[in-house]
Amino acid sequence: MSDADKTAPVAANDNDLFNVVEAADFLRLKRSTLDHYRCEGRGPIYRKHGARVYYTRASLMAWSERQMFSSTSTRVEKKT
Repeated sequence: MSDADKTAPVAANDNDLFNVVEAADFLRLKRSTLDHYRCEGRGPIYRKHGARVYYTRASLMAWSERQMFSSTSTRVEKKT
């Protein structure tokens, strides 16, 4: 294996797992905000492995896409 092969970036995968800190960074939120959303049931879908919480890239993107507004009082309806 050449040095170029060792440093090549790995393609993003929808099933990649993010821990809470990584997920918060990905969404540009504070960890405490993401924790709060999870406790209230308003956050992205997550997985638990024992006591550890993980999010998939797909669930983070799906949650983010549902957070679309055209004004402070009007949510944008997603077209199917």
